[in-house]
Amino acid sequence: MLRAPRPWEKSLMPDTDPALLSAEDMLAAFATGRLSPVEVLQAITERVARLNPVVNAFAVLNPRALEAAGESAARWRAGRPIGPLDGVPVTVKDLVDVAGFPTRRGSRATDATPVTDDAPMVMGLKAAGAVIVGKTTTTEFGWKSPGDCPLHGITRNPWNPAYTTGGSSSGAGAAGAAGFGPLHIGTDAGGSVRIPAAWCGLVGLKPTYGRIPQWPAGAFASVACAGPMTRTVRDTALMLSAMARHDLRDPFCLPDDPRDWRDGIEDGVEGLSIGVLQTPGFDAPADADAVAAVEQAAALLAEAGATVELATPDLPDTSTVFGRVWGAALTRLVATLPEQLRGVIDPGIREVAETLGGMSAIEFMDAEALRATAGHAMARLHQRFDLVLCPTVPAGPPLADAPTVDPVRALWTAWAPWTFTFNLTRQPAISVPLGLRGDGLPNSVQLAAAQYRDDLVLRAARALERDLPFPVPELD
Repeated sequence: MLRAPRPWEKSLMPDTDPALLSAEDMLAAFATGRLSPVEVLQAITERVARLNPVVNAFAVLNPRALEAAGESAARWRAGRPIGPLDGVPVTVKDLVDVAGFPTRRGSRATDATPVTDDAPMVMGLKAAGAVIVGKTTTTEFGWKSPGDCPLHGITRNPWNPAYTTGGSSSGAGAAGAAGFGPLHIGTDAGGSVRIPAAWCGLVGLKPTYGRIPQWPAGAFASVACAGPMTRTVRDTALMLSAMARHDLRDPFCLPDDPRDWRDGIEDGVEGLSIGVLQTPGFDAPADADAVAAVEQAAALLAEAGATVELATPDLPDTSTVFGRVWGAALTRLVATLPEQLRGVIDPGIREVAETLGGMSAIEFMDAEALRATAGHAMARLHQRFDLVLCPTVPAGPPLADAPTVDPVRALWTAWAPWTFTFNLTRQPAISVPLGLRGDGLPNSVQLAAAQYRDDLVLRAARALERDLPFPVPELD
């Protein structure tokens, strides 16, 4: 069982367990010879053996990871690392292709044949020298926030296994919080990076749409982004640098920008304007802990030199807009499955498809028009504010064993009311840990910036992290 550190205990990652080092610290240790990639991987493997039976973070482990770590260790001994992540362990969500492994998407309805090509982001991480530890669990086809799926069962929160990690990047959230390495790939179509990051005490970035290329396209391709989930903001920026490289397979990815996203990350927020978002276009709920975190973050950012004011953009009802996008995607998913396989998928998928899938073409195109209106409203808002600040999640995580009841309502009341708007508008948004909730589970806030200003969300997140370092779960 994992617990949060007591108030008098050190709040930063202890350096006694190599598995708990940040990626930056691992790389520094590799460069000086204090640690090798093999030693780090062995420490992670030991933690996985002890803790994964409880949290269930992995869909499959990579049997070649030790060999890859050994090859990296040889390169470091020769002074010839192949890239900025050489030897650093990384996990990959099982919605993302890794050559030699099947992409099961958390579903018994998918093909178990291994794929032959790496997804673009995996190719980028491998080119940087990262070691793939394994593939992490996901909700089926990434459709919901509670962290369970028909194929791999329930993934549990390392802070308290009675609770969910959140989803759909459930295994990435569990792996990050449990210390199964520093870097984890998630995907986010409505909050699926930021929600588990919030509930597991991680940094989770949904970058600008197209910043990280994706292929093959998933069920929610028009709103989905891949993003880093890490324990520090600087590691998030480091991981983004390797993932965000142009790939011609993705026709919507941005032009290549081979930058180190850590550049400027320590510049702080002095002189920036920050709007506290009061509504994402509808009456989104937020409990007392969520509100307190936003208020605390606003005070910290103001003390650091930012101008902080309330912001109320003229947004349409984004819950209706996203509901139509979500419903259309799941309806198409069900319709493309062979009839004999529809009975083995999560019943909630069929429920959403049946509830939201009967829209007309006019209704769907009206949602697309409203989506453009939302994007326009947020672009106008960012003429006044460099960043907006709001909750990441409306409350703490549900119980891991709780059934999914009324998913259509849960989407905008319990799961993603504060996250999906930024998928519709394609802005960068980041979830940052900020203290603990009243029940001892992680609390968080969310920061968003205008399209293409991923640098600003990283800067502001780093400013909060410097002011309030976040505790991590520890073993009893």
